[in-house]
Amino acid sequence: MGKTMLGVFFGLVMIVAGASVSLAHQAGGVEVGDLETGSVVGQSFKELEVDAELYAIEIGNIKAWYPPTTVIDFKVRPGRPVLIKITNSSSAEHGFLLTDTTTQAAPTAVNAKLVLKPGETKYIGIPTSDLFYATMGNTLSYRCHLHPTHVGGKLVMIK
Repeated sequence: MGKTMLGVFFGLVMIVAGASVSLAHQAGGVEVGDLETGSVVGQSFKELEVDAELYAIEIGNIKAWYPPTTVIDFKVRPGRPVLIKITNSSSAEHGFLLTDTTTQAAPTAVNAKLVLKPGETKYIGIPTSDLFYATMGNTLSYRCHLHPTHVGGKLVMIK
């Protein structure tokens, strides 16, 4: 009887521990906010260096996220959280979706999704550990989830 109770107790502890880990990594730990009020892993956005700046732009009839490829080299960068500045430089509302397309449906996937009004700027903070452990490869994709025909881009991580 004592061994059975101990086994049941140990099993419950393992289930609770597994659930807390999955909740901690839900949505990849991504935080979205303004420069003044946003924070990630206890660090204010305004204390962090911006690692990448992305812009929704219009060139004639083409609407795209610029630049089409962004590279972050983690070999020469300290292990602080990643901060990405997102600006809508166009005249219409645009969406922004940053995700790992191979693990997009997983509960631990990096999945930042927001909508920007014309001229609006937001910041996305991501813990470095989530970029390394919640992505299958070295590439995240970004695109406008509101307008599927708009041109997106890639965030390449050199680990």
